[in-house]
Amino acid sequence: MSDMAAGPAGRVFVDKQSPKAYHALVETAEATRAVAAEAGLDRRLVELVNLRVSQLNGCAYCLDVHTRAALRAGDSTQRLGVLAAWRDAQLFTTRERAALALAEATTHPADAGAQEAAYATARADLTDDEISAVIWVAITMNAFNRVSIMSKHPVRPAG
Repeated sequence: MSDMAAGPAGRVFVDKQSPKAYHALVETAEATRAVAAEAGLDRRLVELVNLRVSQLNGCAYCLDVHTRAALRAGDSTQRLGVLAAWRDAQLFTTRERAALALAEATTHPADAGAQEAAYATARADLTDDEISAVIWVAITMNAFNRVSIMSKHPVRPAG
């Protein structure tokens, strides 16, 4: 293992160990951001999807990064604080709820019932372009979560 790729507890920082593969993932993220913007998805909604996927996966590093991004995009600490219980909070729009359900179904695709219900809701509240963009945002975030989780990327105190 190279020193550059050494993480905590002997973990390999796979992004540093295999930079070509990581760069391809970054390019996918850039394309996904463009698709989301072209579909008209608000940056706040994209960050809600990123955060919800990261919550489901338990990725501390991505939660840290995307909480700060959501705040920069203008979201509130109240909404971010209750995001894990979004179904029980009346703080999210119909479109946001559809996107969050679709993101959850993308993150846990084995739950066929939840997937069908989420897709039906998305069909009623989102355009085809928006559905595709939300799914791509969730797919991309899931990939970054796995990079950070398996590498044990550290969360550093804000300074």
